[in-house]
Amino acid sequence: MIDTTQPTGAHERPPSPLPLPLGGTGERRHLRPAGGRLRRRLLAAFVAAALALPVTGAARPEAVAAPVPPRLPPLRAVTAASLAERYAATRGAIEAAMRTAAAAGHRWRAAMLRAMAGPARSFLSFDGRDGGRVAEVFGDLTAADRIAVIVPGSGTGLDTYGLLRGGSMRLQRALGGRGAVVAWLGYRPPSVVSFQALTPGRADEAVPALRAFVRDLARLKPAARIGLLCHSYGSVLCGRAASGLDVADIILYGSAGAGVADVAAMRTRATVWAARSTGDWVAGLPHAAVRLPFATIGLGEDPVDPRFGARIFAAGDGGHSDYLKDGSPALANIARILSGHAPAGVHRAS
Repeated sequence: MIDTTQPTGAHERPPSPLPLPLGGTGERRHLRPAGGRLRRRLLAAFVAAALALPVTGAARPEAVAAPVPPRLPPLRAVTAASLAERYAATRGAIEAAMRTAAAAGHRWRAAMLRAMAGPARSFLSFDGRDGGRVAEVFGDLTAADRIAVIVPGSGTGLDTYGLLRGGSMRLQRALGGRGAVVAWLGYRPPSVVSFQALTPGRADEAVPALRAFVRDLARLKPAARIGLLCHSYGSVLCGRAASGLDVADIILYGSAGAGVADVAAMRTRATVWAARSTGDWVAGLPHAAVRLPFATIGLGEDPVDPRFGARIFAAGDGGHSDYLKDGSPALANIARILSGHAPAGVHRAS
């Protein structure tokens, strides 16, 4: 919240250990198998993810130690002076985490943090522990009349932050000088191949933090149009938190599910949009949820399924990490939505 303290292609490939069907063409497929069959497929995915954990756990980003950041006073206003003070305080916290990582021999993390501590970077909050929590601003927040908050998906952390940063920068350029973007890594996304990536548990843990951040942002910028961009697993967090978010638009893209049955279940006054590019591998995942005694397996219905009820817009033919790339139809349409204009190729699901 505002008042508190690898390589960018990592998401391009589907998590191959999961024995789930992938559409060879990337076209949308509405997988509605019978209950028993779906249950078996989701359980198979759970077993595969569980077997993969010993392999992926060795490189856990949360294993890199970081100091406790200083508690920051509430941000009372969005002015040049108040933001400069906040950005300086978070820069000091980043530098402290950089020194800790370097002393422990974590060169990659130290290099990432050194770049984050640069004078041109602007962070509302930073915590280097447990894989990292950051809220970085792109553009002039004081002058912005439209603000996008990007909620990233699985596999995002300090060590893979370049992908989130690059997309945020390109979106801000598309919005123009009166637009600002906040890259909100305010929770611990699951690893791409993990049991947690198949359940809404991590999203549910983060609901209070996302609601608090958006509430503070709306309080500080009451005249601005705020939109929420939810990529991949981030859509689950947005879907579960939607009823407590005062935003104009919720945009779900590259989503395997939103953790809810449909738009009505989100209980939001925001316009809900959804898109998936034809080259996105998540099209082949089972879109459903099965309640088991120990957990709910699956991320809910497909946001681009007509029965979900979102407004669908064109996203092009890119891959899972291509939505915010320069020249992408998705980027152009998202910028139009955030500016209050109708995107191209839109239709209302029914």
